[in-house]
Amino acid sequence: MLRATIRLIETVELEASGESLEEVHAQLEVNRPEGFDLVKAPVKMGKTGGVITATGTYHRRDMLQEIEAPTMPELQAAVPEGWMMLHVQTV
Repeated sequence: MLRATIRLIETVELEASGESLEEVHAQLEVNRPEGFDLVKAPVKMGKTGGVITATGTYHRRDMLQEIEAPTMPELQAAVPEGWMMLHVQTV
């Protein structure tokens, strides 16, 4: 028997702006949805300077479940749409 840990795949993007990189990153952290991690935040400078903007991309890192099946193909087939398999172990 095989057991897999699976996780819901969900992505959220939020905008932030400020006069410094630290201010932008602070906004991105304050607005981070619960259960999500910030995975990227490319920044852009305004054409006239002064304002920095960023689009923060967050991925869900909670919502774990375990599934079981006797074979790997059956285990892969048991992964619901919108979920990803993280690891597999023999039980």
